[in-house]
Amino acid sequence: MSQQMQWLRQWYGLVKCLSWFPNPLRYRFCSYVAEQERLLLGMIQVSPFNRTHSTWRIDKVVLDKRSDKQAIGSQLLRYCFESILEARTWILEVDINDIAALALYRQNGFQRLAEMTYWEISPELLAELARTEPDLPNLLPVSNADAQLLYQLDTASMPPLVRQVFDRHTHDFKTGLFGAISDAVEQWATKTEVVSGYVFEPQRKAAIGYFQLRLDRQGETPHIATLTVHPAYTWLYPELLSQLAHLAEDFPQQSLQLASSDYQPEREEYLERIGAKRIEHSLIMSRSVWHKLRETSKFALEGIQWSEVLQGLQPTRKPIPGGMSWLQRGHQPQSEPHVTSEPEINALTSHNFHLEPSSLGNLPDTQQELD
Repeated sequence: MSQQMQWLRQWYGLVKCLSWFPNPLRYRFCSYVAEQERLLLGMIQVSPFNRTHSTWRIDKVVLDKRSDKQAIGSQLLRYCFESILEARTWILEVDINDIAALALYRQNGFQRLAEMTYWEISPELLAELARTEPDLPNLLPVSNADAQLLYQLDTASMPPLVRQVFDRHTHDFKTGLFGAISDAVEQWATKTEVVSGYVFEPQRKAAIGYFQLRLDRQGETPHIATLTVHPAYTWLYPELLSQLAHLAEDFPQQSLQLASSDYQPEREEYLERIGAKRIEHSLIMSRSVWHKLRETSKFALEGIQWSEVLQGLQPTRKPIPGGMSWLQRGHQPQSEPHVTSEPEINALTSHNFHLEPSSLGNLPDTQQELD
């Protein structure tokens, strides 16, 4: 934390200047610190999760061991909730065994969204998977023209609650000019190479599988893969893993890491069957904007009685039952009926008609009169 804070202090002027006007770097270094008497007590780093900035992610929360972690952490979190007004939902990922962090986030309104399991495939297992030729005849490279297909695949691959929290749209799967330049610089600096592709289903004209593989050219860190598979095409897992293994053959032998969620049981079953190793278990938590409204005194809902809220809907006097009313006999319809258009119908339905009562003696007595 001290090294990162020194870097932030050194570039504080530039970062502050970039945050004053809209630009691609505006949210790159969105960090807040808690200090007391020049003593650093904690730091939080957040970033937008989607292009519309409706969902924000808490990337990092670092707290000093000598401070009250619950109090300082809550102050940092609440400051973000109150200052970033465009955020409707907040998400984060925390180690399932970190009891203190789980207590901090639950205290501030975060709830469980999904469980994530991270797997590691050893180099020997990768070599074994590479012996099989993948059966992917419609494997295509990814471009901005395929954003709609990838968005539909992403929508179908997750349950409605997760999809609502993530709130991703078509433009979230497109890469702009600045994003392409930033990714190229990052790959050059980290000595990595990113390969991506998707499987196209020509009959349904839809994407049924997608992968992105980040390969380390120096052989110092594991390769990292991201998979998205349509729930109706889970037979793609062996084919996609074989394709990833073939791509990793041209690079230094390293293990391959990928993740699976609890709503993807077929992926977890396949990884267990081939002998992949579980290395981490985490929890994705989310916090809705309604928690923020409850915490603000202006919108506090505690203590409000429904009788006070619904005063205008209460009857002013006791209702008295009245008599039955009957419609009078109308005129005979004309030979050419008038067809009422839709605007006229809407106008008629918005008026209140007054019905004149008629006596029972005016009712027809015979079937001829009814005709």
